This record gives sequence, structure tokens and C-alpha cells, in this order.
Amino acid sequence: MMRDAHARVLEGRSLLARGVSMLRTLFPSVSVSLVPEQPSDLGDSGAPPLLDAYSPSSSLTSVITALERFSAPVFVSSVDLAFPDAHAARRVVNELGDADVCLPLTSTGLVPTFAAYRPSCLPSLRSLLAHGEQQITSCFSDLTVNTVTFDEPSQFLRVRTPADLAAVQTTLTGGTRNRQPALVAIVGKSDSGKTTLVERLLPELRRLGVRAGTVKHDAHSFEIDHPGKDSYRHGAAGAAAYVVSSPKRVAYIAAVEHELSLGELARRFFTDVDVVLAEGYKRTAPHRVEVFRRGAGHREPLCNPDECLAVVTDAPLNYPIRFGLDDAADLATFLTLRLDSLRAY
Repeated sequence: MMRDAHARVLEGRSLLARGVSMLRTLFPSVSVSLVPEQPSDLGDSGAPPLLDAYSPSSSLTSVITALERFSAPVFVSSVDLAFPDAHAARRVVNELGDADVCLPLTSTGLVPTFAAYRPSCLPSLRSLLAHGEQQITSCFSDLTVNTVTFDEPSQFLRVRTPADLAAVQTTLTGGTRNRQPALVAIVGKSDSGKTTLVERLLPELRRLGVRAGTVKHDAHSFEIDHPGKDSYRHGAAGAAAYVVSSPKRVAYIAAVEHELSLGELARRFFTDVDVVLAEGYKRTAPHRVEVFRRGAGHREPLCNPDECLAVVTDAPLNYPIRFGLDDAADLATFLTLRLDSLRAY
């Protein structure tokens, strides 16, 4: 599994958030398996990490660790499932009965990474590990196994590569964004590198499957249309609002009686994106990431440590969450794991 698979986004939420939310509808306790050297940022999920007790880590060692930790039946689900399904999980759990294992059976085979296991599996699983075998199903001949038949293997599709993500996105209609977009402002003092950070963040967010929009604050009046153009004449003649449309772009132009708040802009104009990155709005943005660059000539940051989500800097600042100036990929992952909380404004 790639390092940031859990942060990839479908339908406006990270795979991690989607999976944990599904499991919480069924189980009172949900943990996320991590290898000890893996970053433990689990974002909005609120699920505690369960550090794998074995190295190298694998699906097999994750199951063993969970059974050893809880000494009770456990249900395991891959964190990179495209479509985590509570109904499917409930079917598997309900069919466990007195068996050691219960798992789905599809036309492409068994699905051991979406399954219920009893502690009685441990001797067989440990034996596999001791012999260097990582295929969980290799020990099933020694166990009592129940299966649940599913007609569609796509129910258990995993998003393990960028190609997987792209393939799944083509199957989505885009009509599922029924929540307001996440919103975060990139703030900082003059010449700190705000625009540069936005430029670097956008392709990294896109790589994670995030549709991003941007807002640039202008403290002064501006004119996007041009005198003499037909569209400009529409506005000059009294149109309350007008649209300029072409095969590749569309612009909506309207006069306003007062400046719209950042939240109003996000809700009104970005209904089809997952997150809005605003440049500016340093005093009014509900969620902020500050850029502070020593070369800009400022002595101290704009925000106190408790006033921003994170700081992006080349200075040794004592802030809880800090990224380097070239850490756009890690910052993108950090933000996608918090899309749910970034929708609060």
C-alpha cells in the first residue's frame, strides 16, 4: 500500500474517514493499524492507532496484532477500500457463528482483508508468520471458515495506486457532493510565499483526488471585464449579473452591495469542489495555514501557535504542526485528512 493511500479522496472525504465512519456504525471501538515508523496522523477520524507488533508489517501481522491486543473476535477492513459498505460488513459478522473466520467470497476469490476473525485463529496465523508466509488464506485448511457470497467483486475494490483512484473516479457521477466544501486560508505577511505555496499545493491535492478551488482576496476594487466588450456593455447598461461563457471557461460577474465573507463565497460559488484554498483573509478565515519565510524580513509570524492549523516555514518555530517550505505533499495529506473539520464555518 502506498504511504498516503488513506489520505486519497473520493466523494469529498478521505478513504480513511470513509472507512472509519462505516465501521463506527457497527462497532463500539475502531482502531487503525499502523507500522511503528509510519506517521500516525489520522486527522479527523478520531480513531486511535494500533501499532503493528511485527516487522515487516503486512495484512497478516495486522490481524495477529489486533487479535493479540483485544483477545476477542475482530473485524478487519482495508483502509483503502473505495466503497466501504456497512451492509456487507454486517453480513460477514452475522455469519461468523462458531467459525474461526468469516469472509466474503466473490467471483475473483476470497477477501481476507474484509473479514471477521476469532482469537482461535492465532496459532495458525502465527505459524504462517514463522514460516515466512504472508498469504492469510494459506492457513484456512486448518480452520473452520464460513464464507458469504457477494455477486460484485467491485464492492471490495481497493485504491492502491493513482491509476486505481482515476478508474474509480470515472465511475462516480459527481452528484454526491451534498456538503459544503472544506475551507482553509493560506495566510502570512507580505512576500512570505503564499501564492507559491498555493501553486505547490494544488497539484498535490489533485494527486490525492481532491477537487480544489481558490479565492484571492483583493482589498481594492478590480475589473475583470474590459470596456468596449459586449459583455461589459451588458453590465454598464444595468445587468444585475452576467455570465461570459466559452467552450473552456465561464465567468460570472455581479455587482455587490457589500463584500461577501469567505464562507459565503465558498458556499455560493464552489458547490462542486472538495476544498477551497483562500489566499489572504488573515483575520477572518475560520481555518488558517501560515507561511513564514525568514527571507521575507519579518521578525515573527502573523499567527500565534493556537491561531493556525499549521505553519509552513524555514525558521525553527515552536509550533505544534510545522512543515518545511518544500513540504507541499505532506501538507496536502495533512489537509485531506481534515476535510470534515474544515467544513465547519
